[in-house]
Amino acid sequence: MTKQTITVIPGDGIGPSIIDSCLKVLDKAGCNFEYEFADAGLAALEKHGELVPAETIKLIEKNKITLKGPLTTPVGEGFTSINVTLRKQFKLYANLRPVLSFKGTRARYENIDILTIRENTEGMYSGLGQTVSADGSQAEAMSLITRDGAERIVTFAYETARKEGRKKVTAVHKANILKSTSGLFLKVAREVGERYPDIESAEMIVDNCCMQLVMNPEQFDVIVTTNLFGDIISDLCAGLVGGLGMAPGANIGKDCAIFEAVHGSAPDIAGKNLANPSSVILASIQMLEYLGMNDKASAIRNAVKDVIESADRTTRDLGGVHGTTDFTDAVLERL
Repeated sequence: MTKQTITVIPGDGIGPSIIDSCLKVLDKAGCNFEYEFADAGLAALEKHGELVPAETIKLIEKNKITLKGPLTTPVGEGFTSINVTLRKQFKLYANLRPVLSFKGTRARYENIDILTIRENTEGMYSGLGQTVSADGSQAEAMSLITRDGAERIVTFAYETARKEGRKKVTAVHKANILKSTSGLFLKVAREVGERYPDIESAEMIVDNCCMQLVMNPEQFDVIVTTNLFGDIISDLCAGLVGGLGMAPGANIGKDCAIFEAVHGSAPDIAGKNLANPSSVILASIQMLEYLGMNDKASAIRNAVKDVIESADRTTRDLGGVHGTTDFTDAVLERL
C-alpha cells in the first residue's frame, strides 16, 4: 500500500512547535504518513525573498493534502494575504470551521456543536475594485457573488450536513440591505434547500445571527454564508468553545485541501513552550476524516478530549500550568 504524502508548512511564530506536536500525535495514532516540508510566511520571506515560494506551490499541487501552521502576512506593506493567495491558487472554495465543546475549557457554553461553512473565494475578499482616490479621501472595494459560486457552496453545505447526519442548515445573509449580492446568495440558498427535504432549512440576517449565537447558540447546526460574514461568524463561534486555540479550519477544493490552525502565529510566546497545539491537532482530525481515516480521527479526538476534561498537563489558556510538550505527551500516552 502506497503511503499518503502530506505537505507540511510549519509556519511562523509558534507554528513549528505546534506542528511538531501534531505530527507526533499523527505518528503515534498509526497514520503512517510521509511528510514533505515547505516554507511560507515570514520564514519563507527571510529565506527565499517571497511569502509563498514556487517550490511550496509545487509541493501543495503535487501532494494535494497540506497541513499548515499559522502564517504571518506583513501588515500595511503591500503584501496580499497568504491564506487568500493559497485559496485562490488552488480554488479552495469551501472553508469549514467546526466548533465543539470540550469539558474542562474556559468556555461559556457546554453543548456547542456548530459547523460554519464559508464561501472562500468570492464576496468582499475577491480583491476586485480596490481603489483609493489620489487625495486619500475615498476608498472603494467590490463584492462579487456569482450564481455558480453560491450554488456550489450551499450545495456543499447540504451535502456535508447529510454526510455527517446533521439536521439543519442556516443560510446567513444581509439581503435586506445588500439586495444584489447578498440577495443573489439568499435566492440561490433557497433554491438549493428545496432539493434537500430531509434537512431543515433556515435563513437569518447576519446581525441577528450574531446575537442569536450569543443568546441561544444551541439552535444552530450548520451555518452557510459568504466570505466576510463567514470569517466573522466562525471566530464568534470559536469564542463559544474557548477561543481560537480550540478551533480548526479546513479549506476544500475539487482535488486539493489545506488544513490549518486558524489562530495567529503568536510571536510573543514563540519558542517558550507555552502554546496550546489543540487547534492544529483538531485540524489534522478534519484531514483524517477527509481521507476517510475516521477511526484514527476518533482516537485522536478522544485522546484530546480526555486530556482537557481531566486537566492533565493542560496549557495556560485551558486553565493549566503546563506547556506544549507536556500537553502533547499527555495526548500521546492516551494513544
